[in-house]
Amino acid sequence: MMRYLPFEKPIEALQSARDAALRASGEGEAAMLAERADRQLVDLYARLTPWQRTQVARHPDRPHFSQLVAGLCDEFVPLAGDRAFGDDKAIIGGFANFAGRRVVVIGHAKGEDTASRLHHNFGMGRPEGYRKAIRLMDLADRFGLPVITLVDTPGAFPGIDAEARGQAEAIARATERCLSLGVPMIAVIVGEGGSGGAVALASANRVLMLEHAVYSVISPEGCASILWRNADRAPDAAEAMKITAADQLRLGVIHRIVYEPKGGAHRDHGEMIKRLSLALKAELDGLSSLTPDELRAERRSFFLQIGRS
Repeated sequence: MMRYLPFEKPIEALQSARDAALRASGEGEAAMLAERADRQLVDLYARLTPWQRTQVARHPDRPHFSQLVAGLCDEFVPLAGDRAFGDDKAIIGGFANFAGRRVVVIGHAKGEDTASRLHHNFGMGRPEGYRKAIRLMDLADRFGLPVITLVDTPGAFPGIDAEARGQAEAIARATERCLSLGVPMIAVIVGEGGSGGAVALASANRVLMLEHAVYSVISPEGCASILWRNADRAPDAAEAMKITAADQLRLGVIHRIVYEPKGGAHRDHGEMIKRLSLALKAELDGLSSLTPDELRAERRSFFLQIGRS
């Protein structure tokens, strides 16, 4: 059953009217209402505000890590643990086959329902998660395998236990390892790209972003709480922070936008996975001829130019 966002209420009303017309055997009226709802959906998503895009990026039915990997890859073999403390369920990774290539896939797992969201800590990684990511990147480097990361997190976990185990250091080391890789690395911001918890898996040769994803140093609510001491001003903060894919592309923070199906990725997982697969394959094809030194130099050049123009 479709879950509608607050700004989609007019569309929900039209769909309810359509369903009522169908139950009353009014096929003609139902078709008219469906067409009207379809047009309104297209128009609405063509002019979303940054705050509305944030809501879409957080939609509970948006394709998450497990669904994306299942659709994109064959023979995914997850690897657990950081070989130091334990296994973090918020960050998942392992070997997989993608488009005829053996790759390493790493990403944030938010979960699909209440139980799995609690299990995965809502995609908020702890130090052992980032150290697990480093271990997997080491393996990728050793065996010459491209790395694909799927970023979807409100940020790294800010709890006392995470800080006690070196959260900041783990994030810094993961970012450093991304930058030093001698194999192609592609990062995709698939939902929320929040703070250093996202950057630690997104310092790649190519940074892609789904059309309605968001990427920022802090959540709009967190920014509003700091600037205005009022989280209700999150829409103002979202506008000011330039967190949308279009803003990030214009500012040179990402390389490419992957456009979503009509009404967002949550309405058609299959089509979204198909579009993302084509984009990833094209980027991997373009990077495959570069040497390890060229890959590192290109990565360094991209990140050093951010903010210069």
